[in-house]
Amino acid sequence: MCTAATYKTKDFYIGRTLDYEFSYGEEVVVTPRNYPFAFRFQGEMKSHYAMIGTAYVAGDYPLYYDAVNEKGLGMAGLNFVGNAVYQEPVEDKENVAQFEFIPWVLSQCESVEDVKTLLANMNLTGTPFCEELPTAQLHWMIADREQAITVEFVESGMHIYDNQMGVMTNNPPFEMQMFLLNQYMNLSPKQPENHFAEALPLETYSRGMGGMGLPGDLSSTSRFAKVAFTRMNSISGDSEEESVGQFFHILGSVEQQRGCCEVEEGKYEITIYTSCCNADKGIYYYTTYENQQITAVDMHRENLDSDTLARYPMVMKQQIYWQN
Repeated sequence: MCTAATYKTKDFYIGRTLDYEFSYGEEVVVTPRNYPFAFRFQGEMKSHYAMIGTAYVAGDYPLYYDAVNEKGLGMAGLNFVGNAVYQEPVEDKENVAQFEFIPWVLSQCESVEDVKTLLANMNLTGTPFCEELPTAQLHWMIADREQAITVEFVESGMHIYDNQMGVMTNNPPFEMQMFLLNQYMNLSPKQPENHFAEALPLETYSRGMGGMGLPGDLSSTSRFAKVAFTRMNSISGDSEEESVGQFFHILGSVEQQRGCCEVEEGKYEITIYTSCCNADKGIYYYTTYENQQITAVDMHRENLDSDTLARYPMVMKQQIYWQN
């Protein structure tokens, strides 16, 4: 399970957690403008926007989990198991395989409005990348500095939702997640007032009581409410250090610790990595479960006119700064 969010100060940021019980060997990957994307149904795209994000590279092909292109458009795919439904190829649409959805969008769109236009004639297929990598059941958050949308493909077809919060987790579908937030409309970052009974002299006895009732478990509906409350009430300065630091604190509110979510005997879901990308500057920041120190990769330090992927294995071992 995973959580994604956006954040805006002076610059625009988008990122996510990847919560799972094992890693595929993800890397931070820069795809330059002239890397030849070989799409299953749309042919080869030899020239496109450059992008940076986390991907599993299979046969020199970047299978992106999340990415941002050089125009500031970001996208993240999160688990949507049991609800995602893809189609068979059809003749009157632009057929796109699920595994190539992120690069297909980011290679040619500058904004969310561009994405909406592109999706109008798209058919997302369940075509697997290969036999060893079956099709993942996902839904996606796509955002620029002006707006965010959630895109879901279910039994009734494609649904595009305006995502005013810039937050997404997993099941249930986004529309139901938003409805369930009605349960928390009484929450506030301010201290509560006594509405229980005027005759009772009730008083606050601790700071933070305005947030009582905010869920703290690891389910996707609880993480949705928790990160939405955190993100919508979050305040920071607009420097890069303050903005990036605050973003990691936002997603840190829903990170998963080993031992708290057992998925099989002796196997536990953990937050494998947390990302934060400055979409305006093309800088991809991340932490990993074992390494809490923030690591950064700047796409503009690469040759973006190249035709070869730039790959950076994630720093997994804990890095500690010694002061004495």
